[in-house]
Amino acid sequence: MITSHSNGYVQEASGQAKSHRERAVDCPGEEGSLVKSPHCSAHMERIQHYQEELRKRREEDSRGKHDIDPNASLRLKKLSQNPKVGIDNPTFEGKEKVTKDTSSQDPVAELEELLQALKWAQHCLTDAQSQQDVELIRQLLAKEDFRNAYTIYSAVSLQKSRVSPTSALTVQAEDLCQEAHDSVAAQEMAEENVTEYLGETVKLVRLEKARDTPLGATVRNEMDSVVVSRVVKGGAAESSGLLSEGDEILEINGISIRGKHINEVHDLLQQMHGTLTFLLIPSSQIKPAPHRQTVMHVRAYFDYDPSDDPFVPCRELGLSFQKGDILHVISQDDPNWWQAYRDGDEDNQPLAGLIPGKSFQQQRETLKKTITDKSREHQGKLWCAKKSKKQRKKSTPNLSKNTDCDDIPTYEEMSLYHQPASRKRPIALIGPTNSGHDELRRRLLSIEPEKFAVAVPHTTRNSRIHERNGREYNFVSRAAFEADLATGKFIESGEYEKNLYGTSTDSVRHVINSGRICLLCLHTRSLQVLRSSNLKPYVIYIAPPSQERLRTLLATEGKTPKPEELKEVIEKAREMEHNFGHLFDATIVNMDPDQAFYELRRLIDKLDTEPQWVPTSWLC
Repeated sequence: MITSHSNGYVQEASGQAKSHRERAVDCPGEEGSLVKSPHCSAHMERIQHYQEELRKRREEDSRGKHDIDPNASLRLKKLSQNPKVGIDNPTFEGKEKVTKDTSSQDPVAELEELLQALKWAQHCLTDAQSQQDVELIRQLLAKEDFRNAYTIYSAVSLQKSRVSPTSALTVQAEDLCQEAHDSVAAQEMAEENVTEYLGETVKLVRLEKARDTPLGATVRNEMDSVVVSRVVKGGAAESSGLLSEGDEILEINGISIRGKHINEVHDLLQQMHGTLTFLLIPSSQIKPAPHRQTVMHVRAYFDYDPSDDPFVPCRELGLSFQKGDILHVISQDDPNWWQAYRDGDEDNQPLAGLIPGKSFQQQRETLKKTITDKSREHQGKLWCAKKSKKQRKKSTPNLSKNTDCDDIPTYEEMSLYHQPASRKRPIALIGPTNSGHDELRRRLLSIEPEKFAVAVPHTTRNSRIHERNGREYNFVSRAAFEADLATGKFIESGEYEKNLYGTSTDSVRHVINSGRICLLCLHTRSLQVLRSSNLKPYVIYIAPPSQERLRTLLATEGKTPKPEELKEVIEKAREMEHNFGHLFDATIVNMDPDQAFYELRRLIDKLDTEPQWVPTSWLC
């Protein structure tokens, strides 16, 4: 069964939760998750027997290249029966020793010997042409250029004839050897041959698999066949490019795979290392063009735990993450299940993990919301049946509005951004009443007024005697205020005692252009407007501590809130985090005002020294 269908999320989940549709053949850390096959030990013995036979065969082949079969002819057979034939000639004793010693002789001495031999040969020759040829050779050997070239040739030949060490002599050399081995194994040890097998076109694939490098492939059962379901980024299969989705595995190292369960295949490959030989029936399906080859960086706007997801095609490869995590998506070939790494875990995560694709996640969240709304509608009808017609009309929920998939937060594409020294990002402090965010802002303004500032708000009320336009407020007419409000120039606005008040994007931009950091205390509903501007805000959520700790902190300020008021602050904080937490860049729990202030300063200073992830749309 395959889970790549777009409507897979509407299938019955109970059966899927009991058996995985795909299995990572050698995913590390999950060996004990499933019950091993009772025939596993027998298969291991077959593998060891096969490897031992292969070793013996190689030894026999290597001996056959040098050894002489005494039964090859009658003469050799007789010589082997009576090896001591004839009389030893003392002239040839020590011949092997002499041959070995000459290999290290001085090149100049060798040339002198050769010249003497040529001189003797010249005297023995009778015809003039032969003597002339020998003389030309002697003149060539006597030239200095030739002697230098021969000296270099002798030195190189001697170096090549030396036996190299079988192992690295130093730790550094061992590391270099291992790195070179991995590179060569990935590029040169992979082979592919196409041939015929039992009337079918098959391909023979050889891969080199190191102990610390997973194969990186998942398999599924289709009747009696074992089929490659997906190739995972970061494994030996992906680096070789020889295994493809849809390939049927017939044999691995001579062991028949047909008829085996994917768990048995997993157990077999867990113990195999070195050269793996696959006999495959190539996939007949046309491989689609990759959806996107470049790496896409996204911020997750929901929590995900693959152990709680009955639809994940391969639970061992599922990648868990939390709201706000940065994920590096390296493959969208399967639009429903992307392959990704979690930011900071690339070195500890050899294989890419599976995460729900954006459209797939939006569709199933829409389905979940629809089911929830229908359940509420049903409960509402039962409740309204007991009320009067007038009350029923007033309280019936509006369900005619369809949910738009794009409104469901899943992922947002991100890019790294380093703020310029002359244009500081505005800091937006978010939190419920009595969480301490307003106090933290006032503390920053009082300590460093030359570094921090607030945006001058707009108002339609008349100015007072001590007020100056542009200092305390920007005084404007109601018509001008409403015109700016209609064009989206206000981050937030409200009415108090028949006068309009608001903070405009122009006021924030004025602070930024002055080289200072603009501090904002906003309501959560203002975040969308602020983020849609080109101000690039950095949003910090100031969360209240526990109810008892909050009571103590407020008491030091002379406040005596009621228990229900404290409870309301905690519940409001949870609601804000649940609904808008995906828009927060950082969170500070205000357990201690001094510690919270120190953490706030650290986060603000970090913007000058480290690049931060921002929505890619901000940089377009």
